[in-house]
Amino acid sequence: MSLTTTNLDGILPLIAKGKVRDIYQVDEESLLFVATDRISAYDVIMENGIKDKGKILTQLSVFWFDLLKDTIKNHLIASTDDEVFARLPQELSQPKYKSQLSGRALVVRKHKLIPLEVIVRGYITGSAWKEYNKSKTVHGLEVGAELKESQEFPVPIFTPSTKAEQGEHDENISPEKAAEIVGEQLCARLAEKAVQLYSKARTYAKSKGIILADTKFEFGIDENDELVLVDEVLTPDSSRFWDAKTYKIGQSQDSYDKQFLRDWLTSNGLNGKDGVSMTAEIAERTGAKYVEAFESLTGRKWT
Repeated sequence: MSLTTTNLDGILPLIAKGKVRDIYQVDEESLLFVATDRISAYDVIMENGIKDKGKILTQLSVFWFDLLKDTIKNHLIASTDDEVFARLPQELSQPKYKSQLSGRALVVRKHKLIPLEVIVRGYITGSAWKEYNKSKTVHGLEVGAELKESQEFPVPIFTPSTKAEQGEHDENISPEKAAEIVGEQLCARLAEKAVQLYSKARTYAKSKGIILADTKFEFGIDENDELVLVDEVLTPDSSRFWDAKTYKIGQSQDSYDKQFLRDWLTSNGLNGKDGVSMTAEIAERTGAKYVEAFESLTGRKWT
């Protein structure tokens, strides 16, 4: 069974519900992030979920937070079940709540969030490829080289977007526009740190036979004006991972993500429509991709 919504009966106040996560306030300083098994495509959440998807996203994020901890601070306070339940009201250790939280919940520190999706692209694909075909630019940036689809950029590039409300589209913007939103100095710091994080993750992924084509980071600012890595990090929901063995320049690539779902929606004329339930086969095949990504990247068996 998949978990598509949580209900803690008001023991903690629910303060936000995203495409995947239900967010509860623990106290003035901390939040409870619960990754459900919800899945969205074309900015619409499906009626049914992908079994264990939220657990995989949570455990993969914890893996990456740990791998990157020497490069940047993160928002984690508690990440194992024992640590998480020790910080929550005693009632939430009852079986009906524990079954909703085990393996998929994190206690995180509250920070002032920076209102940008901080995207780094190492390869030209997706919306960047579409824009490049029209104007030879990516997020308004001139791209000097003559590129083919899925080709690696000479250097990774910072390509931000706005943070849209749920159901709305994030808008690709230029770094100059991002600097207008958050200020030039902060924007420069974000770009430098995001490219550094991407480069470290890309090198690691490559050692596991996986290409990290692009990824989206989210950042907060702490009381000392330091950047903090928040939300999820380097999961199939926030990144494009490709199998290095089947990678070919000049065409689109198979991704470790929800491509099965997108293709099924498109072929059935259902993309962008509300109230859609996936077939059991599509849910299963999509779930298998998430498991494959987890196992390939971490070297651990998903159980």
